Amino acid sequence: MQIEQKVKENQHPRVCVVGAGPSGLAAIKNLQEQGISNITVFEKNNQIGGNWVYDERNDHSSIYETTHIISSKTLSHYVGFPMPQHYFDYPSHKLVLEYFQSYAEHFGLSKYIRFNTAVLKAKQIDSKQWHVVYEDDQGIHEECYDYLLVANGHHWDPHLPEYPGQFDGEILHSHQYKKASVFQNKRVLVVGGGNSACDIAVEVARVSPQTCISMRRGYHIFPKFIFGKAADEAVAKTLWMPDWLRQKMFSLVIRILQGRYRKYHLMTPECGPLEIHPTINSELLYFIRHGKVRPRPGITHFEGNKVHFTSGESYEFDTVIFATGYKISFPFIDKELIDFSDLTKVPLYRKMMHADFENLYFIGLCQPQGCIWPLADYQSKIVARIIMGTLKRPEQLQQKIEQEMNKPHYRFKAHARHALEVDYHKFRRELLDMLK
Repeated sequence: MQIEQKVKENQHPRVCVVGAGPSGLAAIKNLQEQGISNITVFEKNNQIGGNWVYDERNDHSSIYETTHIISSKTLSHYVGFPMPQHYFDYPSHKLVLEYFQSYAEHFGLSKYIRFNTAVLKAKQIDSKQWHVVYEDDQGIHEECYDYLLVANGHHWDPHLPEYPGQFDGEILHSHQYKKASVFQNKRVLVVGGGNSACDIAVEVARVSPQTCISMRRGYHIFPKFIFGKAADEAVAKTLWMPDWLRQKMFSLVIRILQGRYRKYHLMTPECGPLEIHPTINSELLYFIRHGKVRPRPGITHFEGNKVHFTSGESYEFDTVIFATGYKISFPFIDKELIDFSDLTKVPLYRKMMHADFENLYFIGLCQPQGCIWPLADYQSKIVARIIMGTLKRPEQLQQKIEQEMNKPHYRFKAHARHALEVDYHKFRRELLDMLK
């Protein structure tokens, strides 16, 4: 990527950042590092951390009581700011939030943030500025900015599938799940096969007399440790291999460690382990073989408290928890401008640049097979340098976007779940190449 020697005429650009979660913090830090000080960050909660702020009241999207990260601390930190040495391999949400707080304090990021402030609308005017309408305790306000950085994440707008019939029990989305104790003495069905579904099924099974998990397809389930190493660290040791060999090797290793999926009454995945977002869980298979969690196939319809499955069987439940992912949505941007909610491929270069808007960037809008935060950090470095004119924005962006969409890192299954999917290490290299 060529470097522009000429600094832009606007030496003090006004930059608006939406969200002070992990991606928003990375954006602030890198903007500040490049000498940009006219930064306003709108955060609708009362503190930094985004969905890593545990909240039982459901006032905002948050993790649940027993959440630990599913990527190792070694590969889950911001550039040049490692997690403390005393942290365990997979830190709890409390430790992760402390890490974000220490990051914000170390770099002095909080001074830019307006807490308890929600962005209501962002509209581009004359292609040079963004008109932002926001609301705080004092009322509704309006301001204009030269750049808009969207860093509010994509794990907050629940996707709920629809089935024929009516379920007379309680229906929840994993977005609403906070702790298992409320399901004591309840028969619970968890729907989904991703990380949240498997975590919730295991936690609920500790207190529920009957816990089932419904999967309509096969999933690759990785243990958290492979030959003594955290799963993502073990995967990183194989980067020298060609992709086809890595696929075969991981399939073999998982089979050696866990056996075939049919031994657990689970469907066999129809794709390679790197062609679907991995599920990292060391307890689900154990709980299945101990009869604590019972696998069920896909749902066909509801009938009262009964749930009917594709196998022809039906069972009664008190609660159904859908761990069925989230929609990609930005309620403050007109859908006529940006609408990714139903797409299986997102038209953004490096998951952050839109061909039609030179002053709009998305930070952390990716779903890596690994941790988002380091990638959001690199994205933020790129954006900050483009804003300051020391890095040239890529040319022929629409063509590059089409190439990226048509040539993903792996043959990810065409589904909204994989619209943002990237391989952590390949995506990291691509972002680093842009900074050269």
